[in-house]
Amino acid sequence: MIAILGLLILLAAAVVGVAGVLGNGGSGHELTGGFSVFGYGMTGSTGMLFLYGIVVGAAALLGLALLFTGARHRASRHGRTKRHGLKQSHHERAAGDNEHPA
Repeated sequence: MIAILGLLILLAAAVVGVAGVLGNGGSGHELTGGFSVFGYGMTGSTGMLFLYGIVVGAAALLGLALLFTGARHRASRHGRTKRHGLKQSHHERAAGDNEHPA
């Protein structure tokens, strides 16, 4: 259910992005002054600027998703190691109790 909702939101965002880029193109939407990013001069329309924003936002979202996936993987591995150690400790304790009855 959550995956379907996520897919619908992604589809809606794609439609809005395409409409924003196509609706702000052409000579009527030219940037009044150029700007530079890392020394590279940027010119074009407001639609292209919007498209650049979409690309940068998507890259940031991908990086954040990878960061959270790595953190979740490390936490689950750490928890699995602790559970294994606890289970082994219980087995050793049970074996020790069986050897020395009270």
